[in-house]
Amino acid sequence: METYDVVIIGAGHNGLVCAAYLLKAGYSVLLLEKRSVPGGAATTEEALPKEAPGFKFNLCAIDHEFIHLGPVVEELELEKYGLEYLYCDPVVFCPHPDGKYFLGHRSVEKTCAEIARYNERDAKKYAQYTDFWQRVISAMIPMFNAPPKSIVDIVGNYDFKKLKDLISVIGGPDKTLDFIRTMLTSAEDVINEWFDSEFLKAPLARLASELGAPPSQKSIAVGAIMMAMRHNPGMARPRGGTGALVTALVNLVTSLGGKILTDQHVEKILIDDGRAVGVRAGGGREYRATKGVISNIDAKRLFLQLVDESDVNAADPDLKERLERRIVNNNETILKIDLAMDEPLRFVHHDHKDEYLIGSVLIADSVRQVEIAHSDPSVGKIPLEDPSMYVVQPTMLDPSMAPPGKHTLWIEYFAPYQIADAEGTGLNGTGWTDELKNKVADRVIDKLAEYAPNVKTATIARRVESPAELGVRLGAYKGNYYHIDMTLDQMVFFRPLPELANYKTPIDGLYLTGAGTHPGGSISGMPGRNCARIFLHAQQPLAQTLKDAGNSLKSTVASVFRIS
Repeated sequence: METYDVVIIGAGHNGLVCAAYLLKAGYSVLLLEKRSVPGGAATTEEALPKEAPGFKFNLCAIDHEFIHLGPVVEELELEKYGLEYLYCDPVVFCPHPDGKYFLGHRSVEKTCAEIARYNERDAKKYAQYTDFWQRVISAMIPMFNAPPKSIVDIVGNYDFKKLKDLISVIGGPDKTLDFIRTMLTSAEDVINEWFDSEFLKAPLARLASELGAPPSQKSIAVGAIMMAMRHNPGMARPRGGTGALVTALVNLVTSLGGKILTDQHVEKILIDDGRAVGVRAGGGREYRATKGVISNIDAKRLFLQLVDESDVNAADPDLKERLERRIVNNNETILKIDLAMDEPLRFVHHDHKDEYLIGSVLIADSVRQVEIAHSDPSVGKIPLEDPSMYVVQPTMLDPSMAPPGKHTLWIEYFAPYQIADAEGTGLNGTGWTDELKNKVADRVIDKLAEYAPNVKTATIARRVESPAELGVRLGAYKGNYYHIDMTLDQMVFFRPLPELANYKTPIDGLYLTGAGTHPGGSISGMPGRNCARIFLHAQQPLAQTLKDAGNSLKSTVASVFRIS
């Protein structure tokens, strides 16, 4: 039996970030990963070794924005461990059926100039729209980078600019009420309030829906920040693929003495007298933890599958039922398509330029098309009539991901996890079969070919992963790569539940991190960093509080001198 201060379940990027902070604080850490490679949803792999050797694919996450809103990369000095970010510019291209197109640059001014070719009013409004959401982002950053119930951390993260932005957004009763109203409405309502042109509204709606809900869904208007973030802090990808972030974190963790074991499926949390003292993996192998166990998997799977019911009930007799009934997911996940290609896409009907392919390509013909693409999955229907999709040609920015002159293509298509009227069939009873997933992929490619016909002739090999297969690979509950839907009722103080929102659980020594905790899914490292802070507070509460207060004071003083 091996013993460590901390055992972390899952070596996704948040688990690795958490481990790095704990190792730097002097604790011994073991990470257990069920797959043969670390990284979770942040891997880059040669997924078609026989059909397309040398082609590297991002199997889930690809565009990194949120991680640049926090200090993880700088604090952990990940560049020293091999991480290099490449920034996209342009950041998005969306062709429209009538020959118009939206081309978003990192520069707001250049983006406005592109919009003005078709609509002068929308171009002027776009600058105001982006400015508003940039101020919202600045005001929210301190909350992202702190545990949601840690007032000292949150206050300490504000400098004068962020305070100014916060006041500009919610200062005064009328502004406060208007901001609350905005956040309670839908992305579609917000977009319609600002703009007239469909060629602009459709891609904005599609990006807003990246949070995993239709653009019409109330209480998720915050999705409207997605395009604003591409201007600042910008959209970037690690050289070598998303997995290069994981490689840098693995290099850091192992250099600090951390241990990572793969092919280790954790089957049970070991509880002794109400305290988590370790885990049991497949084959009966036990690993002990003297200070704590941290779960990088979602709360539902943790408490309903890995902890004995008697231990859950002893800690909180209401927790099991609340996890089963209170946490709601809308059945939407993704069908993932990866292509190895002889040449890049060519958008022959839209004045093609290779720069269109640097950022992401959105097939979003109208807000209605986007709405159907996200609402159909909630009732178990595959939106095949007119597919909408998110497409990236990573090799245009980073040629190292394919053999010389060759390219990869990454396609994200929203689909239901459980297909209606197909319960009990297919993989894990979801209705998904190899035949069906390939039929869906064929239709998606047909739609893309309407804009870039060479997608068919240039394809060397194809990989299709159904929602059910994605769920198995990631260990994600119902294929939800965010663990829990990113709706307002399941964010910040409510993620995953109010009693679990500060990374602690009712079982002493058992902690949560990962996409199912604040501030949510995507590549950010913030859940890992925030969880580490809570763990360190629990070990030395007074010393850590004084240290945080001192750091907050230093930050405030420094910002004063910067302003003056």
